[in-house]
Amino acid sequence: MRVAFLGLGVMGCPMAGHLARSGHTVTVYNRTLAKAERWVAAHGGKLGKTPAEAAAGAEIVFSCVGNDDDLRQVVLGPQGAFAGMASGAILVDHTTASADMARELAEVAAEREIGFLDAPVSGGEAGAINGQLTIMVGGEPAAFERAKPVMDHYGRAVTLMGPAGSGQLTKMVNQICIAGLVQGLSEGLQFAVNSGLDAGKVVEVISKGAAQSWQMENRAKTMLEGTFDFGFAVDWMRKDLGICLAEARRNKSALPVTALVDQLYARVQERGGGRWDTSSLIDLLRRP
Repeated sequence: MRVAFLGLGVMGCPMAGHLARSGHTVTVYNRTLAKAERWVAAHGGKLGKTPAEAAAGAEIVFSCVGNDDDLRQVVLGPQGAFAGMASGAILVDHTTASADMARELAEVAAEREIGFLDAPVSGGEAGAINGQLTIMVGGEPAAFERAKPVMDHYGRAVTLMGPAGSGQLTKMVNQICIAGLVQGLSEGLQFAVNSGLDAGKVVEVISKGAAQSWQMENRAKTMLEGTFDFGFAVDWMRKDLGICLAEARRNKSALPVTALVDQLYARVQERGGGRWDTSSLIDLLRRP
């Protein structure tokens, strides 16, 4: 297929790389031109100087940018993707954004006879590099069936959750669950340390039982070491939790733990940890 990928950040760069290695003709766009030039030098393909230029002639356009405002500019702006896409093409948005933004894009896409899927991902940088992302999708079944084989190149689980916005809502559930889990893991590990236990041995034991989680398997060791200069940044998590809390106010969901963890992450930011991994919550317990 002829495809385009807009946004070559931590996630988008390796995702686009999987498409190129799978034989698709890929045109890329990135706000920082140098990143796009480096990607083309490494993977081949073409470079678009605007989203519209990159999207021109593409059967599927993928986007993965920062937030609602970035997405609106990259897709709906005068030189946005929709300005270059032809009728019958599909936009697949991997940004973690609001459900309202997804519905807005779906409405404009329908007017232009363009397919649209909101498809946020989970699995972090390692999942993107290894092609093992979980992709939660909202949109029409016909568009999903066309786009899924392409997303399969970097997704291990690609699932249609419902109409437009459903992918973003599912990602919110994902982030809500992670927020509480990381705080619980932080408290448990620091409790083990304060009790004089061998915390590494504790993790080895309890990870074989009901307490096991991805966070425990992949973050407990580095949390105990106090190493946080990698992974999913606190700044990004606060952006995501802000989306969750705003949606919760609309649908009247009580998120007391999520709200608390959001404020704890604000404290991590205050001590200079905005780019630390989300597992850095334990630092607030280690150094209150």
